[in-house]
Amino acid sequence: MGIKSRPITIGRIDYANAWPLFHQFEERTEWNGFEVIKRVPSELNRMLQAGELDVSAISSFSYGQNANDYVLLPELSVGSVGNVNSILLFLKEPIERKRPERIAVTTTSATSVNLLKIMMTLHFECNPEYIPAAPDLDSMLKTSDAALIIGDTAIQASWLEHGLHVIDLGQLWNQWTGLGMTYAVVAARREAAQSAPEAIQAVYKALKASKQYNKTHLGPLIDQACTQLGGVASYWEMYFHSLQYDFGSKLQEGLKLYFDYSKQLGLLTNDVKLTFFEDQSAQ
Repeated sequence: MGIKSRPITIGRIDYANAWPLFHQFEERTEWNGFEVIKRVPSELNRMLQAGELDVSAISSFSYGQNANDYVLLPELSVGSVGNVNSILLFLKEPIERKRPERIAVTTTSATSVNLLKIMMTLHFECNPEYIPAAPDLDSMLKTSDAALIIGDTAIQASWLEHGLHVIDLGQLWNQWTGLGMTYAVVAARREAAQSAPEAIQAVYKALKASKQYNKTHLGPLIDQACTQLGGVASYWEMYFHSLQYDFGSKLQEGLKLYFDYSKQLGLLTNDVKLTFFEDQSAQ
């Protein structure tokens, strides 16, 4: 079935950090032939790659793997210049004292795992064993020296009195490189952008409107986070303000460096160019 004769499918990351991109998105689009599908990043990465989605928020690393098949929607991303607060490495001992030999890592996002590998290899000059695991701090640390958890689970783990040492990967990347880090981007399949540019433009316009509105009206998102995930309003206000959604130059430069390091370490086989969807309304 051709893209013009079926609904446009849009993938939405099911973590609080992506809420400002998607909250009330459906109410803002003039295009009514679409379907929104919520999943964790790893599942959205797979679905966009398989052509089961036309547009999706995906892990930045997944864009790197499939850059020839995708175009990026400009000014839309989830990133930070400094603390990200939801991509956290929990260690039994301070890394300055002892380098971890085994790290249990999340299975829900490739970007964070590869960011960790880059910093362990190039910054800390160590080569631990990485053990994929479900995001449960206690069970991860039964057999490992450290655990990488992301998203809402990482936030909730950061509130616990566990006596562990915590490294925020966004803060560490910024200290090390001076740049921001982009964890998720919004990409369209190149074939969708070519065969149905009006539909992709409508989705892009609605996502941009959602982002602009939500960034300045965080109250409903803070309330939703307190209800759904726990914690206090002041935490969530800090959390949403510390994230960046505009994919500005510091974030693009940081992502390019991340892709360069990924290729250098053999995590990616190809060079990656950031290619953007042409905003039809700007022409």
